[in-house]
Amino acid sequence: MTRIAFLGLGHMGLPMAVNLVKAGHEVHGFDLVPAAIEAAGAAGIPITSSGADAATDADVVITMFPAGRHVLDAYQGGLLAAARPGTLFIESSTIAVDEAQAAHALAVEAGHRNVDAPVSGGVVGAENGTLAFMVGGSEEDFTAALPLLEVMGKRIVHCGGPGLGQAAKVCNNMVLAVSQIAVAEAFVLGERLGLEHQALFDVVSQASGQCWSLTTNCPVPGPVPTSPANRDYQPGFAGALMAKDLGLALQAIEQTSTDAKMGRLAQELYAAFAAGDGAGRDFSGIITDIRDGVV
Repeated sequence: MTRIAFLGLGHMGLPMAVNLVKAGHEVHGFDLVPAAIEAAGAAGIPITSSGADAATDADVVITMFPAGRHVLDAYQGGLLAAARPGTLFIESSTIAVDEAQAAHALAVEAGHRNVDAPVSGGVVGAENGTLAFMVGGSEEDFTAALPLLEVMGKRIVHCGGPGLGQAAKVCNNMVLAVSQIAVAEAFVLGERLGLEHQALFDVVSQASGQCWSLTTNCPVPGPVPTSPANRDYQPGFAGALMAKDLGLALQAIEQTSTDAKMGRLAQELYAAFAAGDGAGRDFSGIITDIRDGVV
């Protein structure tokens, strides 16, 4: 049994923490949002008075925060100082590569171990323990984190040194956004040409256009009963989060002087989608804006 401090008990963090408890680990949590604290308590997660209190006696500290500034503020604001020497910090937020590397440097300087381990799979993956983890850090620290990651996920890949888990995540989500837009545009075009949704799905899902954005996250109701389109685009993975992740992708594109025209356009479209009513809708709901000519 491992004693774990889990900080950030929102829609993703809470089910991840619950799965760790189910696996027999001792989990103590903290969140700044009262509703998240209440939900965690109802799920049987003991709540401490602060993140630092949770980390004091922990073997492992897992953070799942909204943005990189929250991670760095927490690390520098007492979290690293409160933890015992040699504590393993697993940073599962989606943040910029340079922020992940800065967090790693802070943790090591304070005498701790650190891996960046962002996730893919959404709330359903978090609940079912089927997340994908992209991990950056040393081989030794990856090996130490692996048993806990395997409780929360089914696909765990060591991507390289510090920050490279975040690098893989930003590249993956750029591909995802571009493909989701392409699938949405294809369905809108099909509609205007007179194609039934099911007919187009039956063709493309078995042809060279097959992709996750079609066969799992189909943006129209009907062909994939479990897709968000069948529940009025309830996320899933919200448009605001995709816009945030594409902002990180754009930052990386510019830092590396990469000619990524599709990535830039996807960022522009999802920024517009999230600025409207798409912030709280599943990111596949961008089809409605494409259909209406809003983006």
